[in-house]
This record gives sequence, C-alpha cells and structure tokens, in this order.
Amino acid sequence: MADVADKQIKRLRSLIQEAETSLAAANELLISLVGDEKTVAPVANDEVLGKVIEGVFDGQNMVGSDGKTYPVPANYASKSKLVQGDILKLTIAEDGAFLYKQIGPIPRKQVVGLLKLENGHYFVDVAGRQFRVLLASVTYFKAKPGDQVSVNLPEDDSAAEWAALEAAL
Repeated sequence: MADVADKQIKRLRSLIQEAETSLAAANELLISLVGDEKTVAPVANDEVLGKVIEGVFDGQNMVGSDGKTYPVPANYASKSKLVQGDILKLTIAEDGAFLYKQIGPIPRKQVVGLLKLENGHYFVDVAGRQFRVLLASVTYFKAKPGDQVSVNLPEDDSAAEWAALEAAL
C-alpha cells in the first residue's frame, strides 16, 4: 500500500511541476504577445543588474547551480533550439524579469524521426527511442503526428529524454 502512495505522490509532484512550467510558458507567451519582450528575449546586455544563476537545460527547464528549477520560456528554448545539457545563464532582473542566455552549447547531432502524440505530449521516435519535444516547437513548425521531423540531440544521447525540433520535413 505504501508503494501506491509513494507512486501517487511522485506523480502528483510531476503533475504540479508540469503545471507550473505550463503556466510560466503561457505567461511568457502572453507577455510576448503584448510586447514586453525583455522577459522572453535572451540577455542582450550583460550589465543588467540582478541575480545571476548558471545552470543546465534539462529539456524544459534550467536546473540552477543552486539546485532550484527555473522555467525556461518554451518560445525561447524552441527558437534557440536548446538541447538537453546546454549551459544557460539566468539573470533575474531587479524588476523580477527572467533573462536567459545560452553560454555553453554541448556537442550535438542531428537525426530524423517520426513525430508522435501520446497522452498529450509530443515525442519523436528515432530508431525505436522516444524523445520528448516542446509543444511550442511543434506548433511553430506546424508539424503533425506522423510527420517526419529533424531533431537535435546531445552527441552522447544515452541519458537524453528531450530533443530540440529543427524542422518538419
């Protein structure tokens, strides 16, 4: 019985994290639509005052050197074609704006796979392995389940769970 409760707690935590990430992405999209781009664009000026945190992109968020998880706007991750493992710098400006900049891209490879939709999440099947892709990328490229797509993966993809959509073919 304790195993069931542990699994439910783990699933609830995962759902909450996904919901928080979705809300942050929706907020960033709203901000980008109403014209306040400074919160969704990469840092253009390293002299911005605020707290600076470096971290690793996990495919959807940045895991900071402080151990905290920070939501990366899906439109920025998608546009920048961030790959799981890339090093990011987050500047939290004095007004609370999150400004991201990719500072350490990891070696990557480009592969072709088949786009799939399962349980509300998009995946790309590459030679029998499934990698999640961001919804923002799928909608940007107007890709549909069953489409052949090109994705970027870490060169060593043994631990990768996410891919960056490069193009719909």
